[in-house]
Amino acid sequence: MKRNEIIRNFLDHNNTEWDFVIIGGGATGLGSAIEAAARGYKTLLVEQSDFAKSTSSKSTKLVHGGVRYLAQGYIDLVREACKERGLLLQNAPHVTKNLSFVIPLYTYWDKFQYTVGLKFYDMLAGKLSLGKSVPISREETLKRLPTVKKQGLKGGVLYHDGQFDDARLAINMAQTAMEKGASVINYAKVVSLSKDEKGKLNGLTFTDLISGNNYTVKAKAIINATGVFADDINKMDHGTDKKSISPSQGVHIMIDKKFCPTDSAIMIPKTADGRVLFAVPWHGKIILGTTDIPVKQESLEPEPTEKEIDFILETASNYLNPAPTRADILSVFAGLRPLAATKEGAKTKEVSRSHKIILSDSGLVSIVGGKWTTYRKMGEDVVDKAEEIGGFNKKTTPTKDLKIHGYKKDVDFDDPMYFYGSDKEKINQLAKEIEFGEDIISGKFGIKKAQVIWAVREEMALNIEDFIARRTRVLLLDRNEALRIAPVVAEIMAQELGKDEAWQKAEVEDFTKTAAIYL
Repeated sequence: MKRNEIIRNFLDHNNTEWDFVIIGGGATGLGSAIEAAARGYKTLLVEQSDFAKSTSSKSTKLVHGGVRYLAQGYIDLVREACKERGLLLQNAPHVTKNLSFVIPLYTYWDKFQYTVGLKFYDMLAGKLSLGKSVPISREETLKRLPTVKKQGLKGGVLYHDGQFDDARLAINMAQTAMEKGASVINYAKVVSLSKDEKGKLNGLTFTDLISGNNYTVKAKAIINATGVFADDINKMDHGTDKKSISPSQGVHIMIDKKFCPTDSAIMIPKTADGRVLFAVPWHGKIILGTTDIPVKQESLEPEPTEKEIDFILETASNYLNPAPTRADILSVFAGLRPLAATKEGAKTKEVSRSHKIILSDSGLVSIVGGKWTTYRKMGEDVVDKAEEIGGFNKKTTPTKDLKIHGYKKDVDFDDPMYFYGSDKEKINQLAKEIEFGEDIISGKFGIKKAQVIWAVREEMALNIEDFIARRTRVLLLDRNEALRIAPVVAEIMAQELGKDEAWQKAEVEDFTKTAAIYL
């Protein structure tokens, strides 16, 4: 993950034709890059901001089959997601885990209904099931969820799904793609596409947002995996405003674990808008979410609305005692789902989370929709299609059992550095080698100075937000703590990157503006 070396490579080999150029460094783009590189193709990925900057770092942190999709009849989607969930937990055990969920139920009919439904959920997972779903008594429900509302409680249903750290997985996926021979670059914004005399795509130009330089590359196949920004690339290609994406906003609130002092997550099955609400333990805090509100304008940093925050708090107050209030919010974040466009008037909760591949007349291969859990399958499907466009012989996917960078079994999830997996020992060694490397920047989250240096040298972190929001997750976990450590992180990064005090000041000012959205 040496960005300067990758950029230098363009200067040394500027006439190279790439087999695949992938636009977008979120879950789908990174999954596609791994797939293409693992098949042996010369692969380049460019991302306009940081890896997983937007949607892919702001999920509910669940690797799930989609319990609620069963009721909507998306059986094939759930079956596929359950399979991919199992593969991901096998291939990246250092950033994923098996998590038990409890649905607290207040009628015996609901208890019967959800027991039967979740048994079917287990069946769809087959050999990759994470554990059996079982009905549990009122006493067992209260033992697992000591702060749940007791009045009228009839018991619950226990089931299993996966949990992960989305941005950390994305970074590890970028590293995996590099290890397989791909080149991946963040802060590289595509500004134009090029075509041959027959109108077929043959390359693109991107701007390196760090240096301001433009680079033109040739490509046999181009994949548009830009999520909610897919239509921007489509417009570059064919100049129309036809929408392939219907963005939907999901908001999450971070609160203290005292509101749900357990290792089990809560799934609230019936909210006022017909969705489900989760209370999920994550990095020692609790995530409450999510909402599902259609939006007209895409944004790298969408802002939560008062209405969404109120909805989450009001719904949680019906189940948690004591109930969290606005004063208890540690951080709040919003992400946009890149749902495939559907008929006008359809509710976002009813829109399928299946992915869709769209081929333009020029040969641009766009992938829209989908969900984090199925990123590997999405990458497989879109590379299959791109192979046809590029005139390649079809190859079998090699990624079903491909271990993700950092792979390590039996990690201690109470260790604040667990998400580094096999890289943890390298960071600890670095801490011994550099001056003050063992110094703790954040006691709350056990962050060392060496982690900042590592992020710059090995994880392509270029600014303090990259580190505080995605290389570690402090901004999402505790916005005030994020602001407190920002000047220290800026100073360390400035020394490593050769920046001056003016850069440090500007970084802190920019980060403070971004952090304002999180509370």
